[in-house]
Amino acid sequence: MQTRALVLGGGGITGVAWEFGIIAGLAEAGIDLAAADVIIGTSAGSVVGANIALGEDPQALYARQLEAPAGEMAAKIGIPWIARFAWIGMTTRDPQQARRKMGQVALAAHTVPEAERRKVIESRLARHEWPDRALKLTAIDAGSGEFVVFDSAGEASLVDAVGASCAVPGIWPPVTIGNRRFFDGGMRTVANADLAAGYDRVLIVAPIAGGGGPFADVERDAAALRKVSAQVVVVEPDAAAKTAIGRNVLDPARRAPAARAGKIQAASVAEQVRALWQSG
Repeated sequence: MQTRALVLGGGGITGVAWEFGIIAGLAEAGIDLAAADVIIGTSAGSVVGANIALGEDPQALYARQLEAPAGEMAAKIGIPWIARFAWIGMTTRDPQQARRKMGQVALAAHTVPEAERRKVIESRLARHEWPDRALKLTAIDAGSGEFVVFDSAGEASLVDAVGASCAVPGIWPPVTIGNRRFFDGGMRTVANADLAAGYDRVLIVAPIAGGGGPFADVERDAAALRKVSAQVVVVEPDAAAKTAIGRNVLDPARRAPAARAGKIQAASVAEQVRALWQSG
């Protein structure tokens, strides 16, 4: 029997909403992405992946995105932030060294207290225990730049693993797990789709698909997977979804429009996804 991997990429609060919209729309079309043999979540995708792996109803998850985003914290990724991290990526060719520099920024930044941010992450999860199935969530050690993958076998709680994966450096505080601190797994690649190597069929749902410098974009990861005989489909926002998402992926006010756009877009990709997901 062929194995299936669901890869959910990063993209802020709007990425969470758009992904829930895509998943709900595909579920309405009879496509159950929760049936994946492994779910790999990065940043926004860690929130979505955890809830899907916990067995939550896709329509209920989608409906929640349409509610007023009470408890969410507004933030902005502006030009200075983009320029700073783009410079690190372009001038540091070794990926781990680049991530270590990002970690220095993350550790030095003045942000909301870690405990306050943790409450936001708790509110995004239907339950706080690891699901009894294969779920892999990505993050980066802020001290060393090491890429890490959390799962139920490790020391991290589900809340902390999701929080670490979502901890945009310079915006949100790194998450303390044991004696180490971790930040956003999307600062390696936006989806870390290479973790799906070895699976026969891979669906990559990526609110942001680009890369830069030493960081592979989604299409480069998808091409590498195809070279080892995997069937791969990439779903990224269409023009209407990009408009709904807007320029600031951390704006809670854009959550509902992003979710609606994802659900609408699902209809246009359903047959392509069905051919991948339900073949074999």
